[in-house]
Amino acid sequence: MTADQFRMAKAALGIANPDLAEATGLHRNTLNKLDKGEGKASTVQLVRLTLEARGIQFLESGEVAAGPGVAMRGRVA
Repeated sequence: MTADQFRMAKAALGIANPDLAEATGLHRNTLNKLDKGEGKASTVQLVRLTLEARGIQFLESGEVAAGPGVAMRGRVA
């Protein structure tokens, strides 16, 4: 998950870092680091799994567009 994909996923779900912090148990400052492309691999994995559980599908370069992106599978609250 790239920083761009992280921001796109949050936008698609209409959530902000404080909401995601509550869902993951992470501090919002940790999520602010992900916005910049910083963070531990374990943190990225936890956040990615949380976003996927909410309906985000992460797309790799060449799947649909020229670069990495996200798509909605269906909103799962």
